[in-house]
Amino acid sequence: MASMDDRMISRSEEGQEERGASPSEPPPSSASQRAANERQQRGFAAMDEDRQRKIASKGGKAAHEKGTAHEFTRDEARAAGKKGGEVVSQNRKHMAEIGRRGGERVSQDRAHMAEIGRKGGEAVSGDRQHMAEIGRRGGESRGDQPRENQPR
Repeated sequence: MASMDDRMISRSEEGQEERGASPSEPPPSSASQRAANERQQRGFAAMDEDRQRKIASKGGKAAHEKGTAHEFTRDEARAAGKKGGEVVSQNRKHMAEIGRRGGERVSQDRAHMAEIGRKGGEAVSGDRQHMAEIGRRGGESRGDQPRENQPR
């Protein structure tokens, strides 16, 4: 007569063969099956983004028509924008990319860049001492002699 252990092993092997599992693998527990099923998206989460947006849009419109929609005050909107800006600005790579794209776009406008150059030139050229210093340095770098030392 077979022992109790032999009978339990043969029953578990029979059950595994019915499910198509190999005899060496333990059968999945009902708890692990539930966990796998819970991870699958269902309902709204399983829909594609366009469909989700359409449904959410209808809900928002209905809430506004009904008068139950939340409308932000200026202070709430300001606080939300500030909070979002703080989070985004922590990503230095993202901020560098934004700055680079902005700089590229602005620099494509030649008239704008010329105006910036004129304004900068006017501001700097108003300081005669500064301009004289720039001229002296430029002359020295070319090997020119300062005016005092030039023959007359």
